[in-house]
Amino acid sequence: MRAYQADIAKFDANDTQVIGVSMDSFASNKRFAQDLGLTFPVLSDWNRTVVKAYGLLNKKTGYSSRATFVIDRDGIIRHIDQGREAIDPTGAYQACSIFNRGH
Repeated sequence: MRAYQADIAKFDANDTQVIGVSMDSFASNKRFAQDLGLTFPVLSDWNRTVVKAYGLLNKKTGYSSRATFVIDRDGIIRHIDQGREAIDPTGAYQACSIFNRGH
């Protein structure tokens, strides 16, 4: 999430909202966001609702895969990065940039 924060101006200039989602508790996420100086929200998916809905939960381990989704204003997923690719905001930023040029 540090990389997303470092590039937050690019997302802001592109009229894009960055939101983090973690399976950790609200309190843990709040502290994590404060420690990293994040200016975007980090939401708690304590009940695993989001990771289940997006097919990210590994039922065997109980943990989620790391992923980045670019979702348009109509709720349509336009781009997905998973695993190590999700750590780097470049793919998400490029997808937002291309998408926003078309609107």
